[in-house]
Amino acid sequence: MVRKAIVKKIKLQIEAGKATPGPPIGSILGPHGINLPMFCRDYNDQTKNQAGSIVPVEITIYQDRTFTFELGVPPMSDLIKRAAGIEKGSGEPNREKIGMLTRKQVAEIAQKKIKELNAYDVESAMKIVEGSARSMGVEIEG
Repeated sequence: MVRKAIVKKIKLQIEAGKATPGPPIGSILGPHGINLPMFCRDYNDQTKNQAGSIVPVEITIYQDRTFTFELGVPPMSDLIKRAAGIEKGSGEPNREKIGMLTRKQVAEIAQKKIKELNAYDVESAMKIVEGSARSMGVEIEG
Protein backbone atom coordinates (compact mmCIF):
# COMPACT_ATOMS: atom_id res chain seq x y z
CA MET A 1 0.00 0.00 0.00
CA VAL A 2 1.37 3.38 -1.05
CA ARG A 3 1.02 6.15 1.50
CA LYS A 4 -0.36 9.43 0.21
CA ALA A 5 1.10 12.76 1.29
CA ILE A 6 -1.23 14.62 3.63
CA VAL A 7 -1.75 18.26 2.73
CA LYS A 8 -4.06 19.34 5.54
CA LYS A 9 -6.33 18.14 8.36
CA ILE A 10 -9.45 20.19 9.00
CA LYS A 11 -11.90 19.86 11.89
CA LEU A 12 -15.48 21.03 11.46
CA GLN A 13 -18.72 20.78 13.41
CA ILE A 14 -21.63 20.25 11.02
CA GLU A 15 -25.27 19.51 11.72
CA ALA A 16 -25.94 15.84 10.99
CA GLY A 17 -27.41 15.17 7.55
CA LYS A 18 -27.29 18.83 6.51
CA ALA A 19 -23.89 19.34 4.89
CA THR A 20 -24.04 21.43 1.71
CA PRO A 21 -21.29 22.55 -0.70
CA GLY A 22 -22.16 26.20 0.04
CA PRO A 23 -20.71 28.35 2.79
CA PRO A 24 -19.29 27.75 5.35
CA ILE A 25 -18.23 24.22 4.30
CA GLY A 26 -17.48 25.20 0.70
CA SER A 27 -15.46 28.23 1.82
CA ILE A 28 -13.28 26.08 4.06
CA LEU A 29 -12.81 22.99 1.88
CA GLY A 30 -13.08 24.56 -1.60
CA PRO A 31 -9.55 26.04 -1.71
CA HIS A 32 -8.12 22.54 -1.22
CA GLY A 33 -9.75 21.28 -4.41
CA ILE A 34 -11.65 18.31 -3.03
CA ASN A 35 -14.93 17.08 -4.49
CA LEU A 36 -17.40 19.00 -2.27
CA PRO A 37 -20.62 17.31 -3.45
CA MET A 38 -19.06 13.90 -2.79
CA PHE A 39 -17.95 14.94 0.72
CA CYS A 40 -21.40 16.34 1.52
CA ARG A 41 -23.17 13.23 0.20
CA ASP A 42 -20.90 10.86 2.16
CA TYR A 43 -21.16 12.93 5.37
CA ASN A 44 -24.95 13.19 5.10
CA ASP A 45 -25.27 9.43 4.46
CA GLN A 46 -23.17 8.56 7.51
CA THR A 47 -24.92 11.02 9.84
CA LYS A 48 -28.57 10.79 8.73
CA ASN A 49 -29.50 8.68 11.79
CA GLN A 50 -28.24 11.46 14.11
CA ALA A 51 -30.48 14.20 12.66
CA GLY A 52 -30.65 17.31 14.81
CA SER A 53 -27.22 16.75 16.41
CA ILE A 54 -24.02 18.54 15.63
CA VAL A 55 -21.43 15.94 14.60
CA PRO A 56 -17.74 16.88 14.56
CA VAL A 57 -15.73 15.63 11.61
CA GLU A 58 -11.98 15.54 10.95
CA ILE A 59 -11.20 15.68 7.24
CA THR A 60 -7.78 14.59 5.98
CA ILE A 61 -6.93 16.06 2.57
CA TYR A 62 -4.23 14.39 0.50
CA GLN A 63 -1.92 15.80 -2.17
CA ASP A 64 -3.87 14.14 -5.02
CA ARG A 65 -7.02 16.02 -3.79
CA THR A 66 -8.66 12.92 -2.37
CA PHE A 67 -9.88 12.93 1.21
CA THR A 68 -10.95 10.76 4.08
CA PHE A 69 -12.96 11.80 7.09
CA GLU A 70 -13.62 10.53 10.57
CA LEU A 71 -16.76 11.34 12.53
CA GLY A 72 -16.61 12.30 16.19
CA VAL A 73 -19.14 12.25 19.01
CA PRO A 74 -21.47 15.27 19.29
CA PRO A 75 -20.41 17.92 21.84
CA MET A 76 -21.37 17.16 25.45
CA SER A 77 -23.66 20.19 25.65
CA ASP A 78 -25.56 18.88 22.62
CA LEU A 79 -25.95 15.42 24.21
CA ILE A 80 -27.11 16.96 27.50
CA LYS A 81 -29.65 19.22 25.75
CA ARG A 82 -31.12 16.28 23.83
CA ALA A 83 -31.30 14.04 26.91
CA ALA A 84 -32.89 16.77 29.05
CA GLY A 85 -35.26 17.83 26.27
CA ILE A 86 -34.21 21.49 26.37
CA GLU A 87 -33.37 23.89 23.60
CA LYS A 88 -30.49 25.73 25.28
CA GLY A 89 -28.74 26.06 28.62
CA SER A 90 -29.83 28.43 31.39
CA GLY A 91 -28.65 32.04 31.36
CA GLU A 92 -28.25 31.83 35.16
CA PRO A 93 -27.45 28.16 35.89
CA ASN A 94 -26.92 28.72 39.63
CA ARG A 95 -30.40 30.27 40.04
CA GLU A 96 -32.56 29.06 37.19
CA LYS A 97 -32.81 25.29 36.74
CA ILE A 98 -34.27 24.34 33.36
CA GLY A 99 -34.02 20.56 33.12
CA MET A 100 -33.37 17.24 34.78
CA LEU A 101 -31.19 14.24 33.92
CA THR A 102 -31.40 10.79 35.47
CA ARG A 103 -28.29 8.88 36.53
CA LYS A 104 -28.96 6.48 33.65
CA GLN A 105 -28.92 9.34 31.11
CA VAL A 106 -25.69 10.69 32.62
CA ALA A 107 -24.13 7.20 32.32
CA GLU A 108 -25.19 6.94 28.65
CA ILE A 109 -23.62 10.32 27.83
CA ALA A 110 -20.46 9.35 29.73
CA GLN A 111 -20.23 6.08 27.72
CA LYS A 112 -20.41 8.02 24.43
CA LYS A 113 -17.86 10.65 25.46
CA ILE A 114 -15.38 8.61 27.54
CA LYS A 115 -12.78 8.40 24.73
CA GLU A 116 -12.66 12.20 24.52
CA LEU A 117 -12.66 12.88 28.26
CA ASN A 118 -9.79 12.88 30.69
CA ALA A 119 -11.26 9.96 32.63
CA TYR A 120 -10.13 6.42 33.41
CA ASP A 121 -13.55 4.91 34.02
CA VAL A 122 -17.25 5.59 33.55
CA GLU A 123 -17.69 6.92 37.12
CA SER A 124 -15.07 9.63 36.50
CA ALA A 125 -16.63 10.45 33.14
CA MET A 126 -20.06 10.71 34.81
CA LYS A 127 -18.71 13.35 37.21
CA ILE A 128 -17.49 15.41 34.24
CA VAL A 129 -20.89 15.09 32.54
CA GLU A 130 -22.66 16.08 35.77
CA GLY A 131 -20.47 19.18 36.09
CA SER A 132 -21.23 20.21 32.52
CA ALA A 133 -24.94 19.65 33.09
CA ARG A 134 -24.92 21.77 36.27
CA SER A 135 -23.14 24.58 34.43
CA MET A 136 -26.01 24.54 31.91
CA GLY A 137 -28.68 24.72 34.63
CA VAL A 138 -29.63 21.03 34.38
CA GLU A 139 -30.09 19.15 37.66
CA ILE A 140 -29.10 15.52 38.23
CA GLU A 141 -31.73 13.24 39.74
CA GLY A 142 -30.75 11.38 42.89
